[in-house]
This record gives sequence, C-alpha cells and structure tokens, in this order.
Amino acid sequence: MRIGMFALAAGAPLDDVVARARLARDAGLDSVFFGHVPSWDALMVAALAGREAPGLEVGTAVLPTWPRHPLALASQALTAQATAGGRFTLGIGPSHPPVIEGAHGIAYERPARHVREYLSALRPLLRGEDVEYRGETLTAVGTVDAPGATPPPVIISALGPAMLRVAGELADGTVTTWTGAAAIADHIVPSITRAAEAAGRPAPRVLAGVVVALTTDPDGVRRKLAEQFGGASAFPGYRAILDRQGLSGVHETVVAGDEAAVERELRRFADAGATDLLISPRGDTARVLEFAASLRRPPVTATRGAPA
Repeated sequence: MRIGMFALAAGAPLDDVVARARLARDAGLDSVFFGHVPSWDALMVAALAGREAPGLEVGTAVLPTWPRHPLALASQALTAQATAGGRFTLGIGPSHPPVIEGAHGIAYERPARHVREYLSALRPLLRGEDVEYRGETLTAVGTVDAPGATPPPVIISALGPAMLRVAGELADGTVTTWTGAAAIADHIVPSITRAAEAAGRPAPRVLAGVVVALTTDPDGVRRKLAEQFGGASAFPGYRAILDRQGLSGVHETVVAGDEAAVERELRRFADAGATDLLISPRGDTARVLEFAASLRRPPVTATRGAPA
C-alpha cells in the first residue's frame, strides 16, 4: 500500500502550502494530494508542488466539477501534468449541495449522472481528441491541444453505490474520506472492483483518506475535530457513509492513539484492499508523517530461535 499526505491548499502563504510537498517527500512518503477550499487553487498548488518535490506523485482530492467546465479543466489538468513532469493525478467530484447551490448558485441535481457525463467529456479531451458531447447536464464541444502532455490519471470522490459504479466504469479509482477500514473492505473495494471488471477495465485505485494523530489523548483529538468539521456530518454523501458504518459523526473516523494503536488501525486499510493511504496529520505533522512512512516497510516478525 502506497502512503501519501493529504493537505488543504489553504491556511498559509502560497510558498508554505507548496512546501508541504517537500515535507511529504522528505518524510519518505509516496504522494501528496491537495484538497479544494476557497483559498489557493488546489490544482495549481499541486502543479507547483510537482516542481518543488521531484519524484513525488502530486494530485487533487478533489476539485468540484460543477464550477469548472470539462474544456477548462482539461486544459488546466494537462498543464499541471506537464508542470509536474507526468506525476499529476486529477481528483474530481460533485462536492455538496451547500457548496454548489449555496456558494455557486448552481443547481445540484443528479450528481452521479452529472459526474458520468463530465467524465465522458473530460477523458477524451485529456487524450487530445475532438469532442462533441451533449448530455443531460452538460455540453462540451471542442478539443484541447497540449503538445507533449500525457493524460493524467483521473480519480473521483465516490462513496455511494451509484458513484462507485461511475468510478469503476469511467475513472481510474476513488478517493474516500470519513470512511474506516471496515467500510473500505465491505463496501468500497467490492463495489468499485465489480464495476471495473464488468466494464473490462483495470483494477481501480482506492485512495483512503484518514485523519491521524499520535497522541495520549485520542478523545480530545476527536472532540476538537468535531468542533472544527462536525458540520460535514450532515452533508448527504457523508451522512450516508457514516450511517453505513454506524457512526454519529466524522470525528469517529479519526485514527488516534500511541504508535502501536495507530499502526494497528492503519494496517487494517491495507488488509481491506486500499491501494493508497492519504494521511491527514493532526498535531505534530512531521512526527505523524515520518511514522506513516515507516509503515511502508513490512512489519518485522520474529523467527523461531531468534531474539524478538
């Protein structure tokens, strides 16, 4: 299982946000993915991070689809791919009604249908093909000429059955949030894998996002996260995946405790079939990242007759 870092493209001057990629690389991680909020543009930050941290996969997790037309996003994504030296992964998703309707004034209707149509237009545009797509939720007519650029992989934020079918059929994988290892094993991996197999497509990536803290006060960490992000528990997509897990709020998905407890929980994601783990560190960021990177090595098991 690959292990990377998730970071919001916000909260600091641009140079400091981009420097988070160097922090991930220096810790020995495989990737850094930037989340979208109303601040620095996550796609541009990822592109700059690719230049700042050679050898590291960079990406978005995720950009909202509704405000960016596929023609515009294809051009931006190919630019990011070229800037990052071919190490960029584009993560997109429909976001949530309070964001799309409340902030952008765009009707949030049939999100799975919208993402299916969006990918149907976007992916050939990323390949440099002429596109004339007219669907129920969008129209895209044109081409994007980006000489020398290669199409980036595309993942989507898929948690429910309809979105997981779209991910398996048309995307390269899914990126999850507020989803524990049991739900990855019982719901996410089987659903997206079945869809990919039925469509004759390769096995999809499953990037599992998880908040991690090394702490002697795990309950305190969860209380603080509930204060900061508890409102997300009411978003329909998150509410559905929390209900599936029997959880009351997003704070209950946090992995927190001492090294042994955190290692035990994080290894469960590998056992569940996640291909990637995206760590969102709480507390001492460098310590959490270095510890996470150490888990890329297989656990040491004592052999008979050898000292344990």
